[in-house]
Amino acid sequence: MARINENYLKLKAGYLFPEIARRVNGFVESNPDAAVIKLGIGDVTEPLPPAIVEAMHAAVDEMASRDGFHGYGPEQGYAFLRDAIAEHDYKARGINIGADEIFVSDGSKCDTGNILDIFGSDNTVAVQDPVYPVYVDTNVMAGHTGPAGDDGRYEGLVYMPCTAENDFTPAIPEQKVDLIYLCYPNNPTGAVASKETLKSWVDYALANESIIFFDAAYEAFITDESIPHSIYEIEGAEKCAIEFRSFSKNAGFTGTRCAFTVVPKALEGKTASGETQAIQPLWNRRHSTKFNGVSYIVQKGAAAAYSPAGREQIGELVRFYLENARLLREGLEKAGITVYGGVNAPYIWLKTPGGLKSWDFFDTLLQKGHLVGTPGSGFGAAGEGYFRLSAFNSRANVEEAVERFQKAIG
Repeated sequence: MARINENYLKLKAGYLFPEIARRVNGFVESNPDAAVIKLGIGDVTEPLPPAIVEAMHAAVDEMASRDGFHGYGPEQGYAFLRDAIAEHDYKARGINIGADEIFVSDGSKCDTGNILDIFGSDNTVAVQDPVYPVYVDTNVMAGHTGPAGDDGRYEGLVYMPCTAENDFTPAIPEQKVDLIYLCYPNNPTGAVASKETLKSWVDYALANESIIFFDAAYEAFITDESIPHSIYEIEGAEKCAIEFRSFSKNAGFTGTRCAFTVVPKALEGKTASGETQAIQPLWNRRHSTKFNGVSYIVQKGAAAAYSPAGREQIGELVRFYLENARLLREGLEKAGITVYGGVNAPYIWLKTPGGLKSWDFFDTLLQKGHLVGTPGSGFGAAGEGYFRLSAFNSRANVEEAVERFQKAIG
């Protein structure tokens, strides 16, 4: 009989969002007339921007002719998209990232897990707590951890608590760690990192020969001009950081699927024998071997995000969701709830009222308000007693949700 990867058996009883779906489905089956509003999973609700739709329609028409047809494309992404990314996301900010350091993919969630393929299992890994579950679970799957303890934390990982007491900004580890996951604007807390904060991480990584996995999937929601959009705005970061970006939340590509990862040529690691090895060729080999590329049609749509019309329309989308976040934040504050995030990020992170446990508050909100959010404990031990709400929804649903929330906790 074939042997399984027993690391999967170490995973806790269910990935966070399927567990939410299970509970919600059970409630809906028992209460078929309940109009449930979901502010849990960060899935966008508004249509794709017209400029992107137009570009994708044109690409479909191209595919209908022999001269315009595209089969397999370059695994790393078409030059028209990689060049646009390099120009608008990096060079426009004075960052020297080349198109050949950009790898187009079908999602930053996938890439943050897949990146582990090119790193050894003997690396010490540090994660923020609370944390986007994928960072932890993929390390468990890869055999980089021991079993989970009673608090849900896995042996072998270094957890960096992020709570109100430290403004949801983790302290630099006292010990040496090799791989560091950072997410800013942060999912789930909505916290952002100042230039000074990121510089302290880059300085640490350079001094300890560590590599930072920097998830910048929500950078488009930064409105404060003093907050960096990319870790490469920090001097020396190209020698110690890999950046993950996505079109999912700014351009509405959650169902369309397009993202990219930046692996600078200056980034290096070491072999077991101590020899220096460039990281970029390793990721290129992994990417080319295990991935056939994002479709031509989708990449044409993504490239349109950088057109004048596309940029204006995406800006409107971002402002729409940030206004949703403002309404949620202010509405909850009026109800006496302690609220964080929701300013430079599309997530509201709140303190559960009355000292309720996160999952207990989830059930209370579902039963009394017919509202769905995400329990903070699902993101890690330090998330216990907190709760996440997503601003990705229609305006009518957000306004209704605020009213229901106030009644449910009244």
